[in-house]
Amino acid sequence: MSAVMITRKVRKWEKLPGKNTFCCDGRVMMARQKGVFYLTLFLITGTCALFFAFECPYLAVHLCPAIPVFAVLLFLFVMAMLLRTSFSDPGVLPRALPEEATFIEMEIEAANGNVPAGQRPPPRIRNVQINNQIVKLKYCYTCKIFRPPRASHCSICDNCVDRFDHHCPWVGNCVGKRNYRYFYLFTLSLSLLTIYIFTFDIVHVVMRSMNGGFLNTLKETPGTYPLKLSVLVCFFTLWSVVGLTGFHTYLISLNQTTNEDIKGSWSGKNRGQNPYSHKNIIKNCCEVLCGPTYPSVLDRRGLLQEDTLISSISVTMFIVLSLQKTTAPLIPNEHTPDDAKPSIAASAEKNASPKEEHPAATKVPPLASPETDAETSIAKERAH
Repeated sequence: MSAVMITRKVRKWEKLPGKNTFCCDGRVMMARQKGVFYLTLFLITGTCALFFAFECPYLAVHLCPAIPVFAVLLFLFVMAMLLRTSFSDPGVLPRALPEEATFIEMEIEAANGNVPAGQRPPPRIRNVQINNQIVKLKYCYTCKIFRPPRASHCSICDNCVDRFDHHCPWVGNCVGKRNYRYFYLFTLSLSLLTIYIFTFDIVHVVMRSMNGGFLNTLKETPGTYPLKLSVLVCFFTLWSVVGLTGFHTYLISLNQTTNEDIKGSWSGKNRGQNPYSHKNIIKNCCEVLCGPTYPSVLDRRGLLQEDTLISSISVTMFIVLSLQKTTAPLIPNEHTPDDAKPSIAASAEKNASPKEEHPAATKVPPLASPETDAETSIAKERAH
């Protein structure tokens, strides 16, 4: 059975390796583990909904009408930064093509030479110089590339990420070169929103307890249980979110990543100085937060031609069926105009009786020859 090659166009995100998920025709890119991300959305929207429903009406009337307005603006900014961090490409590096991987392997073998049997080959490392300091580029055995400086392979997403900071399950994505500033703005604005809601929850209780006491206020205040829940969520969230924001503020001031800080890449006695730091807090903050937005190198929505093999029998059946549909005789019905019915009927009768056009050929007896005459005479003599 023979086969036929058929080419169809697909988007590149459909064929990308790794453990990411894509939505909206490749426009949204996230990790596969998104359960904690949904919990983050629930906690933020739930706490803000309780604050808007039970705290803002009283505070807007008795204190200031701008309190709910500022809370809404801060809430919208938090959600925008969260979705921008979660749905964007963090800086995933494309893997090497088979031809590129083969060429890199040949270069490595030529550089290392012949390794004796039983001896471990040397590590695959390349050295580059950045700001008069030697930086090692490590080889990724999964992506078949030498990773750029500050890049690392994420075991959860199974991709190499440029300027890899960490994988954050709360946002459902890696934090890298292309979405770090949005992650930092998300943590900073979430810290402000948590402090804002927690502060005005306390103010609400204090204002109501000035006349009747604290315990009576908790009993008589409408929505006491939602108020307690909002205070508890803000209290326990406050320390972790504010602490995380302070830690990343410290890293930004040094122009350092979480991955480098955990590994101690630029700390310790035998470690060199950070070649990426400008030795100035303002310059480091401006580079991280105000630098250019780098484009994605994946081209997720680009077109890619995919070749598929299908059986020639199916192709033949498709052609036959299409020909039968196109050559089928027309049959007049009630919607056919009267002028067209005679011509359609004549063409149908013409197609239905092909024997009349091509009469059968009459049988012609075989020509006589000497051999046939002799055979017939011998047969007559035997009969007599």
